[in-house]
Amino acid sequence: MQIQYWFSVASPWTWLGSARFAQLVQQAGAQVQVLPMDLGAVFAASGGRPFTERPEARRSYRQLELARWSRRLGVPLTLEPRYYPVDRTPASQMLIAARHQGLDALALSHAVLRAIWSEDRNIADWATLEQIADAQGLDGAALVLSAQAPALVDELNADTQRAIAAGVFGAPTFIVEGERFWGQDRLDFLAERLGAVV
Repeated sequence: MQIQYWFSVASPWTWLGSARFAQLVQQAGAQVQVLPMDLGAVFAASGGRPFTERPEARRSYRQLELARWSRRLGVPLTLEPRYYPVDRTPASQMLIAARHQGLDALALSHAVLRAIWSEDRNIADWATLEQIADAQGLDGAALVLSAQAPALVDELNADTQRAIAAGVFGAPTFIVEGERFWGQDRLDFLAERLGAVV
């Protein structure tokens, strides 16, 4: 079974579901296409608004819900990271480079999400990204070098347009044979679709 995994490298909701999704993938024996996207462009195409542009009532409720889910799931989450909002492009490029090289881009995506939401690190900084990759047992310097190729920016933009065409409007979104599952709180439905037990 193939899963398209559409996400933003700086999405707290993606972070909250990241470990559970990886476990589900393993249990189901599924294959995953790790597809970071430009969430700002997705919002612009689908009527969404970045966090900083939302009304105060929506911003404060989002923070409340994140805290609730963090406690419910036992997933540590810094509600106001020092490096947020952050440029998502470098980390997205690194994951695309990892995907091209046949590396474990799913595990690396989890490490990137952990860096911003649990470790308060700057995922827009190439040196930090190199350290994150090294900690995953990868050659961080080589991966970061390949990630800086301009063609990967074009690929990120092309993937984002693919996400929009597929009806993606938020992160994370999982697509199985054309069926969309939006949000970390829909992983149970995804498990049913995959025939997995969670």
